[in-house]
Amino acid sequence: MAEEEARNLAEVVRRLEETVSRLENRIAHLEATAAPPPPLVPETPLPAAESGSAPETRDLEAHLGTYWLSRAGIVALILGFSFLIIYHFGDLGVLARVGAGYLLSAGLSALGLWLSRRHELFGRIVFGGGLALAYFVTYALHFVPAVRVIDSEVLALVLLALNTVAIVVIAQRMHSETVAGIALFLGLHTGMLSDITLFTLMSTSLLAAGALFFLVKNRWVIVPLSSLVAVYSTHVVWAMRTEAIAPGQPTHERLALSLAFLVLYYVLFSVALLLYPRELSRRAGLAFALLNWVGLLTLGAVEVERWDRPRLFAFFVAVALAQGVGGMAARWRGASSALFQAYLATGVLTLAMGVPTEFEDATLVHTWTAVGLAAGLAGRALGAGALQAVAVALLYVALGATWLPPSGRALLDAALIVSFTLVERATVVPLDGRLPAPVTGRGRTALQALCAVGAGLAGVWLLGEVMPGELTTLGWGVAASGLFLLGFAVRERWYRFVGLGVLAFTLGRLMFVDLSGLPPDQRILTFLMLGVMLLAVSYVYTRVRAPRG
Repeated sequence: MAEEEARNLAEVVRRLEETVSRLENRIAHLEATAAPPPPLVPETPLPAAESGSAPETRDLEAHLGTYWLSRAGIVALILGFSFLIIYHFGDLGVLARVGAGYLLSAGLSALGLWLSRRHELFGRIVFGGGLALAYFVTYALHFVPAVRVIDSEVLALVLLALNTVAIVVIAQRMHSETVAGIALFLGLHTGMLSDITLFTLMSTSLLAAGALFFLVKNRWVIVPLSSLVAVYSTHVVWAMRTEAIAPGQPTHERLALSLAFLVLYYVLFSVALLLYPRELSRRAGLAFALLNWVGLLTLGAVEVERWDRPRLFAFFVAVALAQGVGGMAARWRGASSALFQAYLATGVLTLAMGVPTEFEDATLVHTWTAVGLAAGLAGRALGAGALQAVAVALLYVALGATWLPPSGRALLDAALIVSFTLVERATVVPLDGRLPAPVTGRGRTALQALCAVGAGLAGVWLLGEVMPGELTTLGWGVAASGLFLLGFAVRERWYRFVGLGVLAFTLGRLMFVDLSGLPPDQRILTFLMLGVMLLAVSYVYTRVRAPRG
């Protein structure tokens, strides 16, 4: 049996050798009969008149003429048709109003399809304008008094939903971002030509949902991004006109209605963004997240401040929690680190902005310090440099606010010294057991420097509060010595650099202020104590040789 297997193996090897030999002969034959390559023809240089910046000028001119002028033209045309419908269609009969409106939109759409045969992009822009005009006619059938035919709001919303679905289906079948963008953009903005009511907000929500379909399905960015801006802009106009529209409506109902729509917008755009975040570019994801956050926070805060001031802090806390949930969802869905950090950083910023609406004086500073410390430790644990940067900035805000309370500043400064040091030094192991990915390079160096400077300033202010006014210079020297000791203890040279800076100011004040302004006894005490501290620091430097941090 073994001999038979050996013979079979030898036969297979023989056949492979014959095949390789035939292939080598074939390749050699092809190389021998192949035609020689054509001679290289040197490129003819461009004439002087065609070189330089002339092509760029022509490209810019063509871009302005073909891209922007076409879009500006279709916007102006649709707005003109919309005003025509609003102001003059009331003179027509019921059927004439409906027929004339849809006939205009059908004619514009047909013209766009005809033009797209030769100029595809230009024709699709005109076609999208026709779809937008059809949407506005449907919108006007219930809302615009001059054209009103439908009295039922439910039926009007159903027709608008069907119209939005039609726009989405047509643009998707054509796979044209141009058609989708023009139709939805103009649909959102033509609704703002008349008074904005609850019905308008419902219709804009339908169009926003249609725009988000393209974000989820095709990962188109411009269409939903422009829709996001348009939706929040519509809400701004509605909020400004709310009191004039419904003067007898209770305050809590107005606020609940406004916040309900804002939450709807926020959830819609957040879900669409976080459904497939890895397929979006980092810039697009950040733009969506930040604009959505700004829209909800700004409009919601204005509305709560306007109608229910005592609940303003609760609103800030709710938005901060929503941003935190968004950050966790972004990490769970595998989003980019930038998007994950943006959610967490904006959540902390939201909470920090809400703190002054609830607290004041020492409690305000304590709360800012606690939030900054917690954010810094969380950023260290998660490897989120943006969160650490926000934490350090918040600690600086708390440091500046220590001058607000009438008393207890020394305790606040001591808490800030500890907070700055912990944010810079502490290493926290996250709950999942994995080691954090700390910020490195220039970001880490800047963080260390800022924390060291913050701790130094807090130390100087602490000693300024504790020491008598005539011994301020001595207090500065003590603060500098404390920074030196801290720098040696944690092996971080930035604390020692800050200590040297504080010491330089101390010596300057000693020579130019205290030398002539202090009484003899205090002058003696200041010089003796500073001399001892300077010699002690120098001795430590001599022994330790200033190891690098």
